[in-house]
Amino acid sequence: MTFAFDNATAVRKTAEGRYEAEVIAGWDIGGNANGGYLFALAGRAMLDHSGRRDPFSVTAHFLAPVNAGPITLAVDTVKTGKLLTTMNASLLVDGLVAVRFLGACGESAPVTDVQFVTTNPPELPPFGECVPRNDVGTAVPVEFANRFDSRIHPDDTAFLRGETNGSAVMRGWFDFGDGRPIDTLSLLTIADSFAPPVFNLPVPRAWVPTIELTVHVRAVPVGTRVACVFRSRVIQGGLTEEDGEIWDEEGRLVAQSRQLALLGRG
Repeated sequence: MTFAFDNATAVRKTAEGRYEAEVIAGWDIGGNANGGYLFALAGRAMLDHSGRRDPFSVTAHFLAPVNAGPITLAVDTVKTGKLLTTMNASLLVDGLVAVRFLGACGESAPVTDVQFVTTNPPELPPFGECVPRNDVGTAVPVEFANRFDSRIHPDDTAFLRGETNGSAVMRGWFDFGDGRPIDTLSLLTIADSFAPPVFNLPVPRAWVPTIELTVHVRAVPVGTRVACVFRSRVIQGGLTEEDGEIWDEEGRLVAQSRQLALLGRG
């Protein structure tokens, strides 16, 4: 079976370290392609170039908005070792760099009994009792939210009604909605798939452009659904940070994220 996410993130190798792809309309926020979606496009190219299975850590600096249309991905190996291949990648539009990536890829080891985890999965109601996030009848319509089936904790939905609750937290479930399993590549997109937590504060609800985003993949996910929590603790100087955790159906932490973004201007 071919899934929508895989179609939308397909890349075609044209030469060593060079790939072509199409940014698909609908994977955007106000016409600008979602950063997590661009992460997956670059991630596919980096995995193919390295011959590795999983992204371990990928960082991106967003230099310019990317709209629907053709792009080029240029990937260069920095170092190859037994465990990791480290690469630079550039996403180019009309020959100009729009996003710059640095990533390390390898094969995630099985989770062993040797663990030290002091954080826990977010407490969420069952999937069916959470609120669908889409662009129908909400105060903040986003076409990108229609590309999958995400559900938000009822306590974190004030922004959908044009209200605030004073808590910069966004918790919920992510499911592709077409049966596609969650894998390590898709974690790069999921890490940037929820509404910014600051939307539940009295700030302008506008596009929050990401300056830098880093995703750490901690384990290979199990299942077709993950539980997510994203928090912002500091708004200062027109910037906000966001820390995220993604947990699989077995209650394991499978990814962490941190991003710095410009506060939206209404």
